[in-house]
This record gives sequence, C-alpha cells and structure tokens, in this order.
Amino acid sequence: MKKFTKNTLTLIVFFNLFTVFSQEERVVKFNDKFKLSAIAEFGFLNVFDHKVQFGNSGTYFDYREDGGQDVLFPVSRLSLELKSDRSTFYFLYQPLRIESQVLLKNNLIVDDALFAAGSSVKLLYNFPFYRFSYTLELFPKQPKFKLGLGASVQIRNATISFESADGSKFRTNRDLGIVPALKLKSKYQFNNRLYAEVEADGIYAPISYLNGSDNDVVGAILDASLRGGVNIIDHVDAFLNFRYLGGGAVGTSDDLEEPGDGYVRNWLHFGTVTVGFKYQF
Repeated sequence: MKKFTKNTLTLIVFFNLFTVFSQEERVVKFNDKFKLSAIAEFGFLNVFDHKVQFGNSGTYFDYREDGGQDVLFPVSRLSLELKSDRSTFYFLYQPLRIESQVLLKNNLIVDDALFAAGSSVKLLYNFPFYRFSYTLELFPKQPKFKLGLGASVQIRNATISFESADGSKFRTNRDLGIVPALKLKSKYQFNNRLYAEVEADGIYAPISYLNGSDNDVVGAILDASLRGGVNIIDHVDAFLNFRYLGGGAVGTSDDLEEPGDGYVRNWLHFGTVTVGFKYQF
C-alpha cells in the first residue's frame, strides 16, 4: 500500500513537472513566432473645422464657430499589435466624445426643430470607433526601413445630439456602421533606440458601393499620424505622436425615421497631439 502511494505520488509529481515544462515550451514557441504589443496614447484634440447638417432645410452648423469647439479636448487611444513574420494584425479602440453648451448667436434648425437665437443648447458629438487591420511587410530584409500595406475594417458608433437647456427640444442622430479602408504603416530605425513611424488609414467612396445599399451617400475617412519614438528600457517604448483625423459623409439615407427627411452632411477635421507608451510582451 505504501509502495502504491509512493508510486502514485511520483507519477503525479512527474506529470505536473511535464505539464509545466510543456507550457513553458509552448510559451517560448509562441514568443518566438508572435510578438504582442500594447499601446496607449493620451493628449489633447484640436478642432480645425467641424460642420454638420440634418435635414435639407436644416442649418449647416459650424461647431467650432458657434458650437463651443474652439478649445482643446482630452483624447486617448488604445491599441494592440500582433506580429508574425511579415504579417501584423491590429486592434484599435478610439473614444471620441465632445460635449459643449452654448448660447446660440443665430437660429439653429435640426431635422425641422428650431432652436432660437439667444437660447442655450447642449451639444453632444460622440463618435467612438473600433478598427481591425492587417498589413503585410514589403521589405522584410531591410534592417532599418519597414513598409507594410493592407486593409482595415472600422466600426463606427455615433451619437450626435442637440438639446435645449430646459429640455423642451431635443434632436438626436445615431448610427452604427462598418467602413472598410486601406492601410499603410512605415518605420525608419535611426539607431538601436530612436525611430520614426508614419501610419495612415483612409478611403473615399460612395457608401452604396461599400455596403450594397441603395442610398446616395458619399463618405470618407482619413486617420494619418507621424510618430517619433525611443526605446527607454527593454520591451518599453515612449513616443510623441501628431495625428490628423478627418472624414464625414453627405447624402440622404434610405433608413428614414421621423422626424427628418434623412439628409445628412457631416464633415470634420481634427488634430491631436499625444504622448504614449508601447509595451512588448
């Protein structure tokens, strides 16, 4: 009985050790084949130009001139990158929420609702998005210069609202959609620590060609950045990033909901300055 117990314990210990070593071997193989990095950015957003119109008879409203978007707003950005040989997969989450409250200098019409000049209006422009991307490295043997080309799929989750301060009038436009785009990412390594990166995702096309609908809407997006980075310690980089974020759409949607006739014109041009960190697992 004692011998059986001893043998059983020996087998259990051996099995546990084998499991641990097997797991470590799999981890080593995974790390040799894949490189996973997490990136976080924090900074401010400046509105260069931002205008929106809801309804053919609506006001083409200037957010920067009349909507309180003439100041800086906080911005953040979180992403993951998984590299394997020449392929890189990306996942991005970009929160984008701008709130303001203003006294209107002129009458504002939004989907047939009149917000009178001199009244106070609460404005919400909430346009976060998620993006999945892939690039293929074109120069894998170049030690200093890298260039990847590929494609992205962006999921927008928009809510744009206008509300009178007393709550008597309210208009909102909500939209959830998918936008494909082309992607480019390049990197130049100056030395063992310093590098520069250029990255861009963008497209301009009729929406009907992209999603197969019958609506006559033209849309565009461009997310382009210039980054300077430095490796501060093993597995950790710090960087400074300058980004242009623009796009919009114009046309009449076939998904009509009262009130309003479905016409939308929305164009934005933003710039961000952020600092960030990249950690390679």
